[in-house]
Amino acid sequence: MISTNTRFWILISLVAISGFSQGMLLPLLAIILEQSGVSSSVNGLHATGLYIGVLIASPFMEKPLQKLGFKPIIMIGGLLVIASLALFPLWHALWFWFVLRLLVGIGDHMLHFGTQTWITSTSGPERRGRNIAYYGLFFSIGFSLGPIMTRLLAVNQNLPFFIAAGLCLLVWSGMFFVRNEWTDADGEINTVGATTSIGRFIKSWKLAWVALLAPFAYGILESTLHGIFPIYGIRLGHDVNVLSLVIPCFAAASLITQIPLGILSDKIGRRKVLTFAISTGILVFYIAAQLEDSVIWLFITFALAGMCLGSLFSLGISYMADLLPKALLPAGNIMCGIAFSLGSISGPFLGGLFIDLFPETSFFYIIIFMLTIVLVAIIGKGNVTIGKRKHSQSLG
Repeated sequence: MISTNTRFWILISLVAISGFSQGMLLPLLAIILEQSGVSSSVNGLHATGLYIGVLIASPFMEKPLQKLGFKPIIMIGGLLVIASLALFPLWHALWFWFVLRLLVGIGDHMLHFGTQTWITSTSGPERRGRNIAYYGLFFSIGFSLGPIMTRLLAVNQNLPFFIAAGLCLLVWSGMFFVRNEWTDADGEINTVGATTSIGRFIKSWKLAWVALLAPFAYGILESTLHGIFPIYGIRLGHDVNVLSLVIPCFAAASLITQIPLGILSDKIGRRKVLTFAISTGILVFYIAAQLEDSVIWLFITFALAGMCLGSLFSLGISYMADLLPKALLPAGNIMCGIAFSLGSISGPFLGGLFIDLFPETSFFYIIIFMLTIVLVAIIGKGNVTIGKRKHSQSLG
């Protein structure tokens, strides 16, 4: 079997290919449905299918992980994603594609939950931000490459689905060489005063709700920019091929700052970094709203927004792991997935509804509004001490 270090790189490679499939599906299906005459509000609602799948799977993740270990959860999730991607060309029906989005969401959540918990539970506090930053970095790499697949629509509508399924299968096969491990949370469950899954979810929420706001905000951004902005961009008169290059700039630019922000958060604290990142991101999107007719400025503002906000998910996971004892990490990772999904569901729906109700108002204002709410909540929470001392105080 392979070394621990090699296992780490296989895990984050899986995260990259998962990001690739998500980054492809959102704009690809949005464009196909828009060209088929589907309204933007229905289009946005349809995009929530992936994240509804995450919510459906979330309550049932913790117990199988404890019984089966990390590897089977990741393997089953990856297989579900591969099969679903391969089935998209089978039948072009709105409801059928929605079901497949649900299945991709369930599979992706299994994959992310397994990899997140494996990494957070085996990373020390002094390296947690760095390791999770790599996790976010590789997800962003995949996510930034995904929208490029929309260019293949001019060749064949089914080609992007088959390529994505093949790439997922290739990377997924690397898990056969990884030795299975089990979470050691069982022996510590009683120390946190919650012996049921629901009890651990509630406990995790009480201790780390402020950290969950970051995945929530990232869910809003990811799904709205990839699922609704293509519709808005087309209505502004921008070419589809140009949009397929603009959208990846958000995730691609985040590659520059993922590791530095992760390391910085290890040194000065997650909350300070999150406050600065979200504040700057709001300013960037305000500039984007003023200059959205310019393709050049769209490239610039998407890149700047990615540098500021592309690390929200990984920073949120690190923040959550700081605030929770090890016994609650599986539940905490599930809660991060739920928060991300709630943001991802509300983002496309509200975004699609916004551009239907206010066609003359910039789409970026709905993003600014939602980010401002998250920022106010984080600032209002006040500073939170990071470290095991806080854990013991909270649990005592």
